[in-house]
Amino acid sequence: MSSFARGLRQWSDGAPVRLAAVVWLALVIALPSLCAQQISSSAGFRDVDLAGYRENLKRLDSLVAHCLEQIKHEASPSALRSACDATRVGQDDRVLSPGTAGPQRREVRYGWLRAALRRANSKDKGTPDLLLGTHAGTQNTIPDVRALLDEAAQRLQMDERQAEAPLADGPSYRDQRRSLDAILANRKYNGVTKISARERFLEWLGNLINLIVMKLSAIGAQAPWVGKLLEILLVAGASTLLVWLLVRMERNSRLHLVPEIETVPRAPSAREWQLWLKYAQNAADNGAWREAIHSVYWASISRLESARLWPADRARTPREYLGLLSETDPRQSALMALTRSFERTWYGGRVADAAEFNAVLDLAAALGVKAE
Repeated sequence: MSSFARGLRQWSDGAPVRLAAVVWLALVIALPSLCAQQISSSAGFRDVDLAGYRENLKRLDSLVAHCLEQIKHEASPSALRSACDATRVGQDDRVLSPGTAGPQRREVRYGWLRAALRRANSKDKGTPDLLLGTHAGTQNTIPDVRALLDEAAQRLQMDERQAEAPLADGPSYRDQRRSLDAILANRKYNGVTKISARERFLEWLGNLINLIVMKLSAIGAQAPWVGKLLEILLVAGASTLLVWLLVRMERNSRLHLVPEIETVPRAPSAREWQLWLKYAQNAADNGAWREAIHSVYWASISRLESARLWPADRARTPREYLGLLSETDPRQSALMALTRSFERTWYGGRVADAAEFNAVLDLAAALGVKAE
């Protein structure tokens, strides 16, 4: 089985975890675009009262009138660029207005006005970023720049009239609220109004994310390069994480060449390699060098087999064990020398001694068999 196929198999085995990782990566990659859209659509909010809101509407009305005048008189590009600069719109307004239930805040955005000014300030006067409305008799056509600015002026003037009109008191729901509180005070509704710790945490987390996005929007309006830097850092981080996951998958596919299996009776790994090594030491102490080398060899085979380098099989020969290691494996040369020494003494009848036993111990140590 190739390493690529093994990687796919391991990927499918951990599908839930890796699916969550893929979704997280997609969100991280998409976040810079969302932040960029948030930064470009709004320059942040400034808190104003009704009087400040009316003053800002008058200022914006003058800005549109000046831009329209420069267009009508075909002013120079520099003068037109200054008169129709979309950044002069400033921040969006968060208007504080009185109400029956206390002060209320209303967000007023000017993205439509910035889009009209950008089109008026563009060289090609092409398709606007945001149409202000549908013009009668101009279906499926691009409205003229002057028409867009005229409509922008009309919209600002209409907002001025609405801001100057007295506020109408909204309906009072105090009696309905009292009735609802009395119903919820019943014993069978005791658990309805309780908010769990999980819901409180999710609400706090959502508010924190909104606050961070709002601050990023305000910072991006003052320094556009911050959004680009954030996008580069997030994409680089996501790419690094993806490469790390792929490298980890490849390493795991090399280490786990066979699935987890149960111990096979009478296989070398059925007896721990430490026990094989203990038998070898006891045989060496008694001068039984042939038995000692025999136990050291099988201690090495048990050590490698316990690492799942091959499936356990009690009928495998020493040469077959040697063939299970690839030629590029650094342990292959040590196992080959150990196998030859074992075959000469155990099967060939060669007389062994302490020197050969110590040499065999050194070869086994290279395979991870060391006295602890």
